[in-house]
Amino acid sequence: MISVAEALDKVFALVAPTPVEEVPLAECAGRVLARPVSARLTQPPFAASAMDGYAVTAADARPGAMLTVIGTARAGEGFAGTLAPGQAVRIFTGAPVPAGADRVVIQEDVTRNGDRITLTEIGSGPNIRPAGADFALGDTIAAPRRLRPADLALAAAMNLPALPVHRRPDVAIIATGDELVMPGETPGPDQIIASNAFGLKAMVEAEGGHARLLPIARDTEASLRAVFELAEGTDLLVTIGGASVGDHDLVGKVAADLGMDQAFYKVAMRPGKPLMAGRMGTAAMIGLPGNPVSALVCAQLFLLPALRVMLGLPAAPAPRRTGRLARDLDANGPREHYMRARITADGIAPFDRQDSALLTILSEADALIVRPVGDGARRAGETVAYIPI
Repeated sequence: MISVAEALDKVFALVAPTPVEEVPLAECAGRVLARPVSARLTQPPFAASAMDGYAVTAADARPGAMLTVIGTARAGEGFAGTLAPGQAVRIFTGAPVPAGADRVVIQEDVTRNGDRITLTEIGSGPNIRPAGADFALGDTIAAPRRLRPADLALAAAMNLPALPVHRRPDVAIIATGDELVMPGETPGPDQIIASNAFGLKAMVEAEGGHARLLPIARDTEASLRAVFELAEGTDLLVTIGGASVGDHDLVGKVAADLGMDQAFYKVAMRPGKPLMAGRMGTAAMIGLPGNPVSALVCAQLFLLPALRVMLGLPAAPAPRRTGRLARDLDANGPREHYMRARITADGIAPFDRQDSALLTILSEADALIVRPVGDGARRAGETVAYIPI
């Protein structure tokens, strides 16, 4: 067995960023920007009013000044003339500041009678946004970065109708085992419903990949070969179950017969020891354990970090945080343990039952407490590392 850190490094060595494609801006949410992009204009392109009020000259900006309103400036339609002392222009937020104006006096500090105004108070600032206050022509959005709504708004303001992003990785998911039937089918007396693939598909797509659920592979070499053929052309092949050492655990053997170059098999972790990874042709392969919790925990630790690399992000383990334990914990053993837990007002509380078959527990958990190999007993109130899920 190898450590979790060693296994993750080997997984990273199997994957690389997908090719870059130009995608319309409206379809870029959540995608990863592949290279920096530059603004095609300056924003704002002119000095703009930051408030509704009256544009005036510096000489007239004093309480008691009486001025004549000679026009209006609004967003999309500025005032074409030049302001002279003794004059003012009615102006609205976002409108170009007229030539000759040095300040916008907010409308609350003005009284108006016809085309005459009196300034009752002068605030501390000019209430003018200078040209280029947000960004200038040629300013860039750095990459790589996962594009958030604010990033897309900025790209739009920079007049960029499309962005270079990494292609969504294609992930083929294969559940294995004679015991499995699909949701909605009636299981036989010795069968259960295939559940893992649906959780994995959701994880892949939430991370930005494209997931394909392939037919269940039965416990024969011929069935496994047939389903493997359906995965041809994928970027990442994920199998579920069949990677242990039982008489019917055939994934490793069939994959090897088809040319898989195995990177590792078995990891010193709980849950999820029977994990393997390698390469089959142009595709990376991750073989997850069959127990539901084991499969989904291993996906958090290995599948999602691999996907992030394929999307063009830096190689990094699952993000960790620290929190206070809500109750005591016994000492950990020789494998790194990822305990299902819930974050509460009293701290992070591990569930009493940690069986790797219990999806009900995992569905209530929002964290995995990370117990290092040989970690001693912990007391309530101590700080521990955890992975949000």
